[in-house]
Amino acid sequence: MSESNHTRPKSTRENDAERAPRAEGAGDDATGDVVLRLDGVTKRYGTEEAVTDLSIDIREGELLTLLGPSGCGKTTTLRLMAGLERPSEGTVELNGDHVAGEDAAFVEPEDRGVGVVFQDFALFPHLNVRENVAFGLTDLDDEATDRRVDDLLDLVNLAGMGERAPDELSGGQQQRVALARSLAPEPDILLLDEPFSNLDVRLRVRMREEVREILKEAGVTAVSVTHDQEEALSISERVAVMNDGRIEQVGRPGDVFEDPESRFVASFLGQAGFLSTHIGESRIETTIGTYDHDLLRGYADQYVGATVDTLVRPDDLRATPANESTADGHITKRQYTGPSFVYHVRLDNGDEVRCMHNHAERFEVDEPVAVELVADHALAWYPTE
Repeated sequence: MSESNHTRPKSTRENDAERAPRAEGAGDDATGDVVLRLDGVTKRYGTEEAVTDLSIDIREGELLTLLGPSGCGKTTTLRLMAGLERPSEGTVELNGDHVAGEDAAFVEPEDRGVGVVFQDFALFPHLNVRENVAFGLTDLDDEATDRRVDDLLDLVNLAGMGERAPDELSGGQQQRVALARSLAPEPDILLLDEPFSNLDVRLRVRMREEVREILKEAGVTAVSVTHDQEEALSISERVAVMNDGRIEQVGRPGDVFEDPESRFVASFLGQAGFLSTHIGESRIETTIGTYDHDLLRGYADQYVGATVDTLVRPDDLRATPANESTADGHITKRQYTGPSFVYHVRLDNGDEVRCMHNHAERFEVDEPVAVELVADHALAWYPTE
């Protein structure tokens, strides 16, 4: 990138590099007492670090999702929360008490008051539904146990199915039994490890809404882990995007999606494309047009003369037929999603972008097109790599 004597922009947010290390949700209206806190937690396996200097607070009553690609450290983080792993450095606190750390006695998982729902549900095949739900209720007498199980089966919409065996249930029903069993001892926090990954797509969408409603009705604080961005954005109060063992950004789903603080978050959420953008004295210039400075979110005068990459998603752009002399680029790929097509376009300067169109609007691969920016909001931008 040619910068001449101009300042290199760091990110959409001018203080990105200096932001506080604790992911407390500042600016996202996070409220309530802290139930679970990870402070400077690192987890090593030999010489490899799965989690690095990670700090985050989980607040009472919220559903927070750890989101990221495979291998980013999100499941290890969940296991550190549960007590299934010990941190190599840093501390874990539950309701203000240290349960893991260099200067604290390690509290075993069964003594933490933490519930876990695993990917495969882990139901006991030799126990019926009622017996599975009642498994952890060792401190109640028979009458109190029956009342608690009845209440939970009502909560998860399985009343009247208590005598069935797990293998007589559908995948969604098995998931609800696993959820009821984890809620039975009234844990301080519930941890869900890829809870919808074993369900088919149609059932997955329905179940994530049902599980959210159940958790809200029960008033439970919960942390979920997923690599599915649609799932994370649709069910969570807050989303923490992880990359390479660290939290890149945490906040309300809309804020994280619309104002990604790093290029990784921008690339991971949505079908991101980047327009090479030169910031001039009075306008900004791209290969598809020239625009006012206010198109860039957080623009500041000191960036005049710099070249940056502007984030554009498929709904920000529109393609129109063009001849070779007026085209901005060519269609390289077409994705059919049912209601719409997403067209991949290679622009003449080499930028790769995507355009979303109604299913009735068809372009062919290699067809020349003009590309119009139709976004009605300011766009995030990042240093050119």
